[in-house]
Amino acid sequence: MSGHSEIRTGAPVWQGDPAPTLPVQRSRSAAAFPHTVDTRWQSRVRRLAIAADLAVITACTALFVVIGLTGMEAADRARLVCGLIGAALLVAALPLARAWDGRVLGAGSTEFLRLFRAVFGATVVLGLGGLSLMVSSVRIWVFLFVPLIGGALAVSRFVLRKVLHHQRGRGRAMLSVLAVGSPESVADMVRRTRRDVHFGWRIDGACTPTGRGTEGGPSVLGVPVIGDLDSIGPLLAGKAFQVVSVGQAPGWGAGRLQRLAWELEGSTTELAVDPGLMEIAGPRMHITPVDGLPLLRLSQPRFTGVPRALKLTFDRILATALLLLAAPMFLVVAIAVKVDGGPVFFRQERVGIDGRTFRMVKFRSMVVDAEARRAALAATNEAAGPLFKMASDPRVTRVGALLRRYSLDELPQLLNVVGGSMSLVGPRPPLPAEVEAYEDVARRRLLVRPGMTGLWQVSGRSDLSWEESVRLDLRYVENWSMAMDLTILWKTAGAVLGSRGAY
Repeated sequence: MSGHSEIRTGAPVWQGDPAPTLPVQRSRSAAAFPHTVDTRWQSRVRRLAIAADLAVITACTALFVVIGLTGMEAADRARLVCGLIGAALLVAALPLARAWDGRVLGAGSTEFLRLFRAVFGATVVLGLGGLSLMVSSVRIWVFLFVPLIGGALAVSRFVLRKVLHHQRGRGRAMLSVLAVGSPESVADMVRRTRRDVHFGWRIDGACTPTGRGTEGGPSVLGVPVIGDLDSIGPLLAGKAFQVVSVGQAPGWGAGRLQRLAWELEGSTTELAVDPGLMEIAGPRMHITPVDGLPLLRLSQPRFTGVPRALKLTFDRILATALLLLAAPMFLVVAIAVKVDGGPVFFRQERVGIDGRTFRMVKFRSMVVDAEARRAALAATNEAAGPLFKMASDPRVTRVGALLRRYSLDELPQLLNVVGGSMSLVGPRPPLPAEVEAYEDVARRRLLVRPGMTGLWQVSGRSDLSWEESVRLDLRYVENWSMAMDLTILWKTAGAVLGSRGAY
């Protein structure tokens, strides 16, 4: 078809074949797409979430009522009323907390945070009501049954999320996105959305200041450029996109962005704006109005004080517990390594918090003279930057290959965590030679304790480039929170069992 190119537009339905390709005119006149995107999958996901929540609340309430009534006299069966009221409060609290908002389903922690707020709110109201009416039967619901229902709701949402992620891994249930900005910013957004496919964004088109792509070509990383900055309005009039993602672009000022927001009023298209503050988010970002002008205020990252003391305490308690639980595994691995020849443990100098060095301990996974043989392998290094990595390193022993695949060689680092030189979660512990090659930006990694796992571990490990590894570590340093640590620990299990990027 002359003057047209085939790209995938519109979000496919929740189940079924991916959306068909549709012709899109790629002239600088920016003719609108002649179709409306299919959003049926969004409604279905929302209905599934609502139905699952109601089913869980009903089933759990019925079960707990039966348990609570067992052996009770009729006069004491006020628990039945308390249970019904508690269930009703939960059903009312979920929409009030916006836990059924389709925009938060399937991505990020906001979904579970809203779920927690709904359960907590229902629990507080039920408890206050029982206290004011002096109903003692309400206590078991407040302190046991309602929190258990909340846990069951979280499990149900997690299962639904995994099903949605499976669909997105197959290219379904995606939001169609128009990326706006310079070719460089569009390329960055394309790479990010392709890495994080579970987020549910698929960039189907782009608008750049010149209407051209990378190096003046017609596309950016395979995404067709379908117009310049003046083409956005006509394109959106065709309802071809569900999200407009605005990045950095010359000539794109606040006035232009405001006009775009006005154009989107009354439509279902969302506007997402890159504030230009890379890797800073969450609790550090605040909106401060000055004479009606909203300013984005950034608080400084906290590397000391009560939160860090809490983290250190949490690390040591959990690491001690894991050491006790893993003691049989330690014995089995130690015997296997010893039979393979050489010492069981490998100790290496690493750089920790504030540039202080420490001895990191691991199960030996390489031949005894591995360090001496590294220079001879320098020409085959597959890693960028100061790192040294080989997918098929000849120095790795047979037992060591298995240990590395499932990260069992790193178990002794729990001793470093108990000793305080490492954390369970943090940046990758670097070698002194690597630190000497650091630029100023990368040195911010040393503001916190290195970790056994981190964003680099759950995002690709050895498959990451040097730049990606630094970016992830800096994101952790800038935005650390206990909630982030818990999320990373949860995701680490999947990354280790799946052996993603491990060699």
